[in-house]
Parts: sequence; C-alpha cells; structure tokens
Amino acid sequence: MSLLDGILSQVSGNADIQNLAAKVGITPEQAESAVMALAKSHTDPGDTVEGAAASTGLGSDVLSQIVAISAARDRLANLPRWSTVPKIRVSSASSAVLLPACFGGGGKA
Repeated sequence: MSLLDGILSQVSGNADIQNLAAKVGITPEQAESAVMALAKSHTDPGDTVEGAAASTGLGSDVLSQIVAISAARDRLANLPRWSTVPKIRVSSASSAVLLPACFGGGGKA
C-alpha cells in the first residue's frame, strides 16, 4: 500500500477522518479536505505538503502530521500478524543455544 493509498483510505471511513481530525486538532471537514488535497498534491510536481497547504489554507505543520500518521498506519498495516507467526517449541535445555541464534546471537544450533 502506498502513502497515497493510505491517505485515500482515510477518506472512505468517516470514523477515521474524525479520529485524524482529533489527533491533529482540526475539524473533520478540514481533515477530509486536507486528505483529499494531499492525495491530489501527491501526484503533482513539487512538494506534496506545500501543495496541499496552498490549496487548503492549513499549515504545513498540520499537513505534515497527517502525512506522518498515514505513513505510520501504512507501516503498521504491513507488519506480520503475530497469529500467523509459526510457534516453535524449544526445550529448556536447548533454549540457551537456539534462542540466541534466532535473534542474531552467537549461539550454535
């Protein structure tokens, strides 16, 4: 999912827009306008945030916060789910050797 997809997905859910607005201290209407302006400006030449700031009248600091929140949501969405990670059984005797090796330590299996 690209940053643009993340931004656009926030417009589709009204609850997301309300949460976003509350996080950055603007009205839901301003948040929706900001998200749409960022999406449009993302495809235009030049700086995305500055382009959106010019079209919405919102400060670039507010728009930068929106971009940061969208990017963070995008990164979280791409993390593996813990429920899908295979479970490994390790006996207590072998854990001193196996676990450091799993996490980049110097143990040998």
